[in-house]
Amino acid sequence: MSVLIRPEQPSDVAAIRAVHVAAFPTSAEADLVDLCRMRGRNQVSLVAVDGDNVVGHILFTPVTVGGELTRGTGLAPVAVLPSHQKRGVGKLLCRRGLEACRAAGLQFAVVLGSTKYYGQFGFRRASDFGLGNEYGEDDAFMAMELRPDGLPGSSGLVQYCTEFKETGV
Repeated sequence: MSVLIRPEQPSDVAAIRAVHVAAFPTSAEADLVDLCRMRGRNQVSLVAVDGDNVVGHILFTPVTVGGELTRGTGLAPVAVLPSHQKRGVGKLLCRRGLEACRAAGLQFAVVLGSTKYYGQFGFRRASDFGLGNEYGEDDAFMAMELRPDGLPGSSGLVQYCTEFKETGV
C-alpha cells in the first residue's frame, strides 16, 4: 500500500465525510469536521490518499486553557476507512499531522484517547502538566509539547472549540 498524506483540498470534502461516517458509529464526527471547516476552525487538516481515494483524515482545531486562546491544538478526530485500518494509515496521519502543527507554529497538542496508541507519539497524561479537561478524564486526556516549553506555564481547564459541544463529540 502506498499512501500519500497531504493537506485537505476543497474537492476532498465529500470523501472526508464518507471516511468519518464509515469509521464511527454515528455521523457526529463527520458533522464536527464539516462544522469546523465551515467556521474556519481547522488549524491542520490532512488526508491520506491511496491511489485516487481518500482513505483517512485527521483534524487539529484550537483549544483554550482557562478560557484563554492559546497556541495549542486539539487532535480530533482521526479516522480511517475500515478497509484501510490496522495498516498504519492512522499512525502516519498522526505523525504527519503533528509535524504540520509544528511547522504552523503551534506550541502544544492535546488528545483524548488510548494512552497506548497516542503515547507512541509523545503524548503524556495532561494532568501531569496541571491541565484538566471538560470530559472528566484523567489518564485518557493527554498533552505534548510541540516546541520546548510549549505547554502553558499555568494550570487550567483545556476546552476544545465550541463545535465539539454543538455536535456532541
